[in-house]
Amino acid sequence: MRSSYKKEDVTFLLKDITGLVEPKPAIERERLIQSGCHYCEMLPMEYIPSKAYMEAYQEALIHFAKPVALSVGRLSDQIVEEKGKQVVLVSLARAGTPIGILLKHYIRKKYGFSVPHYSISIIRGRGIDHNAMQYLLNKHRAEELVFVDGWTGKGAILTELQKEIAAYKGVSSRLAVIADPANITDLCGTYQDILIPSSCLNSTISGLVSRTFLRDDLIGKDDFHGAAYYEELSEVDLSYAYLDAIEAEFQMDNGKREPRPREQGIDEVRQIARKYQIADINLIKPGIGETTRVLLRRIPWKILLAKEAKEDASLMHILRLAEEKGVPVETVPLRRYKACGLIQTMADT
Repeated sequence: MRSSYKKEDVTFLLKDITGLVEPKPAIERERLIQSGCHYCEMLPMEYIPSKAYMEAYQEALIHFAKPVALSVGRLSDQIVEEKGKQVVLVSLARAGTPIGILLKHYIRKKYGFSVPHYSISIIRGRGIDHNAMQYLLNKHRAEELVFVDGWTGKGAILTELQKEIAAYKGVSSRLAVIADPANITDLCGTYQDILIPSSCLNSTISGLVSRTFLRDDLIGKDDFHGAAYYEELSEVDLSYAYLDAIEAEFQMDNGKREPRPREQGIDEVRQIARKYQIADINLIKPGIGETTRVLLRRIPWKILLAKEAKEDASLMHILRLAEEKGVPVETVPLRRYKACGLIQTMADT
């Protein structure tokens, strides 16, 4: 699989389907998803950011490179403490990919050794790429694999991972993330809902690689899951500018780990579902990263912001996107999350 990343930074275990799938606009995708078509059988059209939104992204990078770098360091320390040099980073494409590269770079800088880094596909409701897993296990020992993602929302991907990895003896289904506001993993940089700037953009901050894709007519039984490469976006590719900005804030002493919270995010999500009478919990996307994704590639109904966070700089890009798209914003008491995106029920439109 092609990408704009250097080969030594990541190996994508994906099938290149560039030019074989016509991306669909958000409204068409949303209607198809809610009528039963799986999101992995389509590719979304890439959102072209406005000048104002890109200014909000650059501001976010200035303000939040340091806390993200701190979380990368804390997570790296945990991984090395547990695994030593016997580590193989396995990013979950695509949000996990830039995080895996940051972990790889931090470990090399602080500990002086290089670890292998791969990126593979896992799809909610369709499972992990078993051909990619077999490839990894043919090259590495099961206990060396560490799965990496960017952040947690409700925990759907971790649930999928736990179900799928049960078939692989010796492979841990623990998930390493920068931010875990859902409070579902002990392998994280922070339990706070922090802004990870890579959540603000799509392929142009992820090596110009699309979301992963799985459809029988293009992905055979012996193929890796698919993805497309957006070479036409090369001139606006920010993948390495992002990595460089975070790495400039790396520090070798990351202090003590945060105490783990008591409440899990899913409890708050269920309360939101009851309050807004949302029958399908998949239409609720909690956390800064997931809320941003709703605004970038779904059809939002409403955005919820935590009362104490309404002036928070980490939410400026969300407010900018909501304004551009005419999405109402409501300030509510939230505990585990700073923001939550509610997706429009298409049957109501």
